[in-house]
Amino acid sequence: MKLTIHSVQLDIPWEDKPATFAKVHALLSCTKLSTGDLVILPEMFATGFSKDLSKTAESFETGPTLAFLRELASSTQCAVMGGYVTLQANGLGQNEAVTLSPDGSVLSRYIKRQPFSLGGECTVHQAGRECVAFPYQGFRLSPLICYDLRFPELARDAISLGADVLVYIASWPIKRAQHWITLLQARAIENQCYVVGVNRTGTDPEFQYPGCTIVVDPHGVIVADAADREEVLSYPLDLSVVTDWRQQFPALNDARLPI
Repeated sequence: MKLTIHSVQLDIPWEDKPATFAKVHALLSCTKLSTGDLVILPEMFATGFSKDLSKTAESFETGPTLAFLRELASSTQCAVMGGYVTLQANGLGQNEAVTLSPDGSVLSRYIKRQPFSLGGECTVHQAGRECVAFPYQGFRLSPLICYDLRFPELARDAISLGADVLVYIASWPIKRAQHWITLLQARAIENQCYVVGVNRTGTDPEFQYPGCTIVVDPHGVIVADAADREEVLSYPLDLSVVTDWRQQFPALNDARLPI
């Protein structure tokens, strides 16, 4: 069983959704996509990591970002995962990762469980409470978001739900780039699964971003790397790589998984 993923690493136009949508289309127009593939976009891909809810937050059902993702899924006949902010009745936002099937139906919604408190995110975004793992093309994938990566228990929650692929979408700054790479490898090794880290590149008013979108196999080996340029990083995940390693070295049988 194989699933080709296409991770879109881009320099996000600050707080400019139409410009970002156009850039995503342009990048994907140069990429060979096949029906049933998975396209992945970074955290808050439509605006960058802004804390201005007047520029970022939108209704889940009627907002422009979901409409764009649905159009993208339909036009490419791929599933699409992307990060954006939804506005809640209490006035706070939720930093989400939504995944749509090629027909536009919702495969999963995940709310970031660890808002980045050091950067003030918790003042505008409320934390999620639920882990998500969903089936697609024979795989079981679990989306997570940026700062979630520093908390291994969140990944282990996903493994307890049967995940064999962890997908971290992020706006991870360059000054902690080595942490990003090392932690992605650690999550892959300890959970014996693929880990896909999809980061942005370029700059915003606060940070510079390294890119470093990568795919890590269950042995912790980086098998694909977008470096620091705008690029769509494509890679075919092979489910047998996960299942064979888990059978050969069944360490997860000894794990104290959440009850």
